[in-house]
Amino acid sequence: MTTPARRARPALAALALAVPFVVAGAPAVAAPPTVVYDALGDSYAAGFGTAPVTPPCARSPLAYPEVLDGRMRIDLDDFAACSGAVAAPVGNTIYAQLGALDAETDLVTISIGGNDVGWGAVVVACLGGSDAQCDGAITAARTAVTTVLPGLLDDAYTAVDAAAPDAHVVVTGYPHLFSPEYGPYLGASVLEQEALNAAADLLNSVIAAEALEAGFQYVDVTKRFAGHGANSPDAWISPANFHPTADGQNAYAAALTAAINPRDLR
Repeated sequence: MTTPARRARPALAALALAVPFVVAGAPAVAAPPTVVYDALGDSYAAGFGTAPVTPPCARSPLAYPEVLDGRMRIDLDDFAACSGAVAAPVGNTIYAQLGALDAETDLVTISIGGNDVGWGAVVVACLGGSDAQCDGAITAARTAVTTVLPGLLDDAYTAVDAAAPDAHVVVTGYPHLFSPEYGPYLGASVLEQEALNAAADLLNSVIAAEALEAGFQYVDVTKRFAGHGANSPDAWISPANFHPTADGQNAYAAALTAAINPRDLR
């Protein structure tokens, strides 16, 4: 972990050397402190839908934690997000990423929850399966979202808060994967796309509620992705893997930049 530059640095040091007179007692002009930022989460945070990615977690230099880095004097300290991560305490779990956090962490972003409800399998069922298989997969996912996910997120968010007690934590939601206005796509009819998007809204609502209960900030991204689904002529969701493209990652970064108040960052 790097150490944030919390102590004031004289921004006019070079000028003071060049100019032979300084008003006695005038306060030094200091640069704003750098915000120490750690990024947690799954493939949406890791940047799996862009290229190139680095194994084993498929992290990308085009992922939103890297894009956000440098804005508002935010310094990406640890990029711990890993593709396939879950909020559950077993397997490729977000708990394994908590080593990135400590008392020096100022800002944390988290994208997690989709893998815990089998969201990828739902998309596969609706693109390549029968109508009955698609409907069954959506129903099973919605059940998991409402009965299993809340407890997993509650425990995970509690662990994050304990690992970075003074940080401002921002939780991001998931975009709609499809733009039904452009018609059927592969095996997914317009009605099935709408059902998938509605299930994504339910997923986001549970993530938002748990985030707010934990005292974290929630940032929605669905409006920014409107009209840019995988079946759109201007897709920000990759039709190859149904993850945000570089444009989609930029949309995540823009949503975060717009939502984070610098005054919330110590």
